[in-house]
Amino acid sequence: MFKQRARQFEFASMALMVLGIVALCQPWIAVLHQYSVAIIIAGLVAFNVFSRIKTPDGDEPAGSARPAREGH
Repeated sequence: MFKQRARQFEFASMALMVLGIVALCQPWIAVLHQYSVAIIIAGLVAFNVFSRIKTPDGDEPAGSARPAREGH
């Protein structure tokens, strides 16, 4: 089940990184600005973990290419 949701967690971690960048640039809420770098790093670590999880067959990430067979 965890492998089936890996792509969703990958996209959520990208959204978390974007949220961290928005928190870094906004001037209204000091707490968000204070923890923005930690939010970005948490999203980066999560992205690195979830992007390396192999998904079940037929659910390959976009842009991934299968290696070509030699001699064909």
